[in-house]
Amino acid sequence: MRILAIGDIHGCSIALQTLLDAVKPGSDDVLITLGDYVDRGPDSKGVISILLDLEKTTQLKPLLGNHEILFIDAMSEQLDVEAWLRVGGRETLLSYAPDRTTLSWNHVSPEHMEFLNERCLRHWESDKHLFVHANANAVFPLKEQSDDWLFWTRFDDSYPHVSGKTMICGHTAQKSGIPSLRPHAICLDTWAYGEGWLTCMDVNSGEFTQANQAGQIKKFTLADLENQAGGKTTQLPLSPPN
Repeated sequence: MRILAIGDIHGCSIALQTLLDAVKPGSDDVLITLGDYVDRGPDSKGVISILLDLEKTTQLKPLLGNHEILFIDAMSEQLDVEAWLRVGGRETLLSYAPDRTTLSWNHVSPEHMEFLNERCLRHWESDKHLFVHANANAVFPLKEQSDDWLFWTRFDDSYPHVSGKTMICGHTAQKSGIPSLRPHAICLDTWAYGEGWLTCMDVNSGEFTQANQAGQIKKFTLADLENQAGGKTTQLPLSPPN
């Protein structure tokens, strides 16, 4: 059994499918998606459809991200819709529009909203790792974390957790396209919707696989990243497009 974590997807369905084709998660694998499936990228609808399929073929643990919260709150009129549209909501609604031009709640799939409302998790943990969307307050167990910490606090404000476990998170975009390492935490948001990559980490082996919207793949290890952080000139290999 592998424990696989995937960073913020943000509507990048091509990168997600390319990544899944490379990693090939199966029924014995626990797959944690760290939230922010929607907004900014071109195909939020396609991303959620892929997640629904993964529920049937893997042990999927889909975490809620702050952009899912914005989507849900805008749809239920708890948030000004225009505010959400300005931070990526426009792209989300367009992904549901049959003509890709018309903004309308009527096109949003009830099945997708049920998934976001009912089956996405606030957090998840294994024997050695904590999985959250944004961050975790170092002095409280996961079940006592506030929404502000779990969904909105940046990676810069992370500290070693009282549990002694390593935190795996997303939310804070690493525009270098490379996961950010700290002794107690790893951030896997590598700017998939921008000019970066979508990252999957096998947390037990320390192996990383990345994909982008151009269909390219990169693979490297935790040791490679640690060498790079230490000033060594390790090159992260780029595979040719599929």
